[in-house]
Amino acid sequence: MDIQKTALEGVLILTPKRFGDARGFFSESWSRRVLLEHGLDYDFVQDNHSLSAKVGTVRGLHFQSPPHAQDKLVRCGRGRLFDVAVDIRKDSPTYGQWVGEELSFENGKQLLVPAGFLHGFVTREPDTEIVYKCSDYYAPDCDGAVRFDDPDIGIDWALDGVEPLLSDKDAAAPLLADFDSPFTWQG
Repeated sequence: MDIQKTALEGVLILTPKRFGDARGFFSESWSRRVLLEHGLDYDFVQDNHSLSAKVGTVRGLHFQSPPHAQDKLVRCGRGRLFDVAVDIRKDSPTYGQWVGEELSFENGKQLLVPAGFLHGFVTREPDTEIVYKCSDYYAPDCDGAVRFDDPDIGIDWALDGVEPLLSDKDAAAPLLADFDSPFTWQG
């Protein structure tokens, strides 16, 4: 497994090796043992799978607050998406900063998004499937969001004239300036 750091401490790009032949390929997309060898100790308890039918579907920016904060390992099962993490840990030197990575079936990349970060994505192809692991179970009372197009965050979603397709919840999400983060940087 290739593991790359990003500009945000803790957010990583994981690219599993693919072993191919005339039939296709095999890939070990998650191995607790391999990650432990790299000093990464995550206990994922839930897998989620979503389908976004249209190009320009935006989901996020989401988080789940303590006591049910979630680490996420996100990959693309089919299609292509631009995946984003935003630091929302109070007192963090990178608070409000973001990183993004294109995840696709072809490139096999995964984004590891620790608790304390917003997570969101936009689809680049129709019928894009997103598959991700979570370190805690979904808890509706801990569910939250921040506006995907917040100018203070300044994410370049590269929508290129495509009108974003949002849920009502995401369209009504507050701006970062109006948000009191439940996370604190531990330095």
